[in-house]
Amino acid sequence: MLETLSLASHGPVIPVIVIQRLEDAVPLAEALVAGGVKVLEVTLRTPVALQAMEAMAKVPGAIVGAGTLRTPQDVLNARNAGCQFGVSPGYTDALAAACKAEGLPLLPGVSTASEVMQANSAGFGFLKLFPATAVGGVNLLKALSGPFPDVAFCPTGGISLQTAPDFLKLPNVKVCGGSWLTPQDAVDAKDWARITKLAAEAAALRA
Repeated sequence: MLETLSLASHGPVIPVIVIQRLEDAVPLAEALVAGGVKVLEVTLRTPVALQAMEAMAKVPGAIVGAGTLRTPQDVLNARNAGCQFGVSPGYTDALAAACKAEGLPLLPGVSTASEVMQANSAGFGFLKLFPATAVGGVNLLKALSGPFPDVAFCPTGGISLQTAPDFLKLPNVKVCGGSWLTPQDAVDAKDWARITKLAAEAAALRA
């Protein structure tokens, strides 16, 4: 079973992907992998999300995970779609139990010290800080490093190519999430070369 912390070994950025049209799923995944970005978080925010995950999971080199997991049913659906990991906007014991039952590694979301304690007490040492910029960004992560020196983070939400280096240089940040790698206008135009370029730029942030 893939451990979530190992996701950080594949590169410094995990793209947060919203698929509106199923036909875009495979070429988008291929474009990202071509740029050196292998770990792909596909959010459960559209009617075609699960089908997109299933298609993208078959792309050579792609490590596909389901984002926006909120319920045990979401976990089951993600596992059935071939996902190798899950990401949630927050944390609940029920969601963690469902992921454990399905053998789906979870990157749970937190935004406060209390939530870090709750997730950590359940055995999670690698957490998603969400929405990162809105809840305090770099300053919050620096503050959390004091009481939680053994916890690593993947900040996601409001991060750009320009601000990602500020997060990645923090010792408790292993990788960051970002939606800038797959801009909707590029996807709509099927400009896969642009997405490959954005992926390559992201992959080089911690070369």
